[in-house]
Amino acid sequence: MEDLLPELCDQFPELVQVVEPMFGNFGGRETFGGEIVTIKAFEDNSLVREQVALPGEGKVLVVDGGGSLRRAMLGDMLAEKAEKNGWEGIIIYGCIRDVNAISGLDLGVQALGSHPMKTDKRGLGDLNVEVTFGGVTFKPGQYVYADNNGVLISPVKLELTE
Repeated sequence: MEDLLPELCDQFPELVQVVEPMFGNFGGRETFGGEIVTIKAFEDNSLVREQVALPGEGKVLVVDGGGSLRRAMLGDMLAEKAEKNGWEGIIIYGCIRDVNAISGLDLGVQALGSHPMKTDKRGLGDLNVEVTFGGVTFKPGQYVYADNNGVLISPVKLELTE
């Protein structure tokens, strides 16, 4: 389905919360969704590196990078690892880099923008904590869906009916 989010909003208006428009679509998979796994880390992608190395089937990594526009929380090597390990997608409240390489991967990637500078690796950050940005709170174990129309969350997995 090309426009998943409008359909989900029409069928489940009482369940969904729409994230404020702010993200651009950078991945080769424009429509994606799955169970939320969260990371909260500022200009340090150590936890992103750890998580994309794990199996990610049916999951979306939601990274609260504090909205930083000074460093990239995801590059091509980590995105390739996420694709290889079956992640549905990655949503970053911050920046990515290597946009041309990432656009060719079968991985959903949405972010605020791009920046060529990588992060420091200090091992800082929190895994599977509630994170809030764009007017919504992302809770581990809930569900997130994204396409070119935006991003939305739901407390339960959503499936469209005809």
